[in-house]
Amino acid sequence: MSAADIDDPGKVNPLGRAISDAGVLAWRTLKRIPRTPDMLIYATIQPIMFVLLFAYVFGNAIPIPGFPGPRAYREFLMAGIFAQTMAFAVASASVGLADDMSKGLIDRFRSLPMARSGVIAGRVVGDVVFNAFVMLVMVICGFIVGWRWHHGFGQALAAFGILLLFAFAMLWVGALIGLSVGSPEVAASAGLIWLFPLTFLSNAFVPTPNLPSGLQPVAEWNPISSIVAACRHLFGNPSPFASPDGFPAQHPVWLSLIWCAAIIAVFAPLAVRKYRSATSR
Repeated sequence: MSAADIDDPGKVNPLGRAISDAGVLAWRTLKRIPRTPDMLIYATIQPIMFVLLFAYVFGNAIPIPGFPGPRAYREFLMAGIFAQTMAFAVASASVGLADDMSKGLIDRFRSLPMARSGVIAGRVVGDVVFNAFVMLVMVICGFIVGWRWHHGFGQALAAFGILLLFAFAMLWVGALIGLSVGSPEVAASAGLIWLFPLTFLSNAFVPTPNLPSGLQPVAEWNPISSIVAACRHLFGNPSPFASPDGFPAQHPVWLSLIWCAAIIAVFAPLAVRKYRSATSR
């Protein structure tokens, strides 16, 4: 950037400035992780506990239609744990932004010549990188309990890409929640309380053919179910459907991408708009 551009802010490319600001704030988010090792520990322990509990406690009690044996459930389970963990990324964004709001840091950012979208995008991108590390830990844990992918590394990589895209989408939801509530404590509850029914009313832990008939269509069109089904399809893991001829069963990858795009399209503008109104008081 030249001195003339600094003297005349109108010459600065808004998109370039937003990307630059987002990169700086993403780096700020990542630099805080080594300084708060307890956050890293708890973020990795929770999904590991879910893997071990469901694999060894419930694995023999939940049959997979057409795939007998406890190992079938472990392979069925891992995509659900991956998707649940990426969905729970909502909490990190909501609590982090609520904490910044309560400390007045967001108001300080507003006083600087920064792109408003870059402030939130930086937080979101930093949390996506952090969740990529958490997912790596879960992959190792999955291999330990007997999970494998069967369609090659390329398709497995595509599944992990969908999971990170889903985390990116859900983090925008968390950003909106964090900017809308009054404290980090409220943000922690508001960010997760609605996710538990959404997660358990899906195919993450129980095959949809095992659910009551009235809940089966709801579960199969659930956005978390779409992400889980896409990952199982790409991993080559068991993925039974109550309606095998329906769109969710026939096109799980496309439906997962549609859900991610829709969530981003709705919540990213709302979060940026909320940031503007929340910091203009």
